Amino acid sequence: MSFNTFGKLFRFTTWGESHGPAIGCVVDGCPPRIKISEKDIQKELNKRKPGQSKFTTQRKEDDKVEILSGVFNGETTGTPILMIIYNKDMKSRDYETIKNKFRPGHADLTYFKKYGIRDFRGGGRQSARETAARVAAGAIAKKVLEKKIGKKYYVKGAVTQLGILGCDVSAWNNKFIEKNPFFCPDKKVLKLWEKYLLAIRKSGSSCGAVIELRANGVPSGLGAPIYSKLDMDLASAMMSINAVKGVNIGTGMDVAQLTGEQNSDEIRQKGNKTVFKSNNAGGILGGISSGQQIKVSFAVKPTSSILNSRKTIDKFGKNTNISVRGRHDPCVGIRAVPIGEAMMHCVLLDHFLMHKAQCES
Repeated sequence: MSFNTFGKLFRFTTWGESHGPAIGCVVDGCPPRIKISEKDIQKELNKRKPGQSKFTTQRKEDDKVEILSGVFNGETTGTPILMIIYNKDMKSRDYETIKNKFRPGHADLTYFKKYGIRDFRGGGRQSARETAARVAAGAIAKKVLEKKIGKKYYVKGAVTQLGILGCDVSAWNNKFIEKNPFFCPDKKVLKLWEKYLLAIRKSGSSCGAVIELRANGVPSGLGAPIYSKLDMDLASAMMSINAVKGVNIGTGMDVAQLTGEQNSDEIRQKGNKTVFKSNNAGGILGGISSGQQIKVSFAVKPTSSILNSRKTIDKFGKNTNISVRGRHDPCVGIRAVPIGEAMMHCVLLDHFLMHKAQCES
């Protein structure tokens, strides 16, 4: 089993490598008669494409998407949707000096141990380049959910911690998130973050990040009690993103520090509406959505491709050192925001369709 397909009813399969001729995906299970265009998908892809600021890799890719099947006269047909994105700005020669070496903290070693071969050009299938295809799939899921639930549905992600620097999440500002290169929700820390990341890059190193996602307008009832809990599938989706090493749902790991009284989200009825006094559960109880805002956060490790020399081995089993030159993100977590949003759209649509099939037939 190669496991390149994600989802149950709404499924997508990604394909391609970082320095191959193209990458893309096949989306299956999309309902028919959903208005969709390449422009809708491009809007989401533009959020994650490289080379947009001095804080990301300078690889220049248009990430221009083409829809080759599954859409007719601007509407989905219910058949598989094939999308392709051609790679244009590959510099494979940058990897010649390290093609036989394994980057510490990277999947180079484990890929070679598993397959006995690896595409060293930009990491091949290991590369975060693959995530552009996920964003394309997520753009379709987003359009379906907006049609089925309405405009009250939306997902917004932000970087809430950059390396050792956090921010005030109570100052969350959706419009500001869209207008700065860090996807930062707090205006007050932006200049500090800029200085910090530029210093990290200048020193030849990298840093990690924490991304928070907030889904609004999600109806109650999505998810299953045991083997397909909504939070389980969301955590799985986030962990599938390159470089993600931890996931929290709601208050997450910090619930261990709370008492039962502090952690319980008290419930009241106001007219015909159920309301909660807090949201430590992150909008999910017993694996099923409660109707509250769904909150998920995940941690992204520092980029493994750094200029500073590190000890490693080569594929012949010899000890050596490695210094990685070329174009790399000093903090890959920044561009993980639209990827996390896309994966959340895909999971929520998958569970929306399963809920409709079981409970509203």
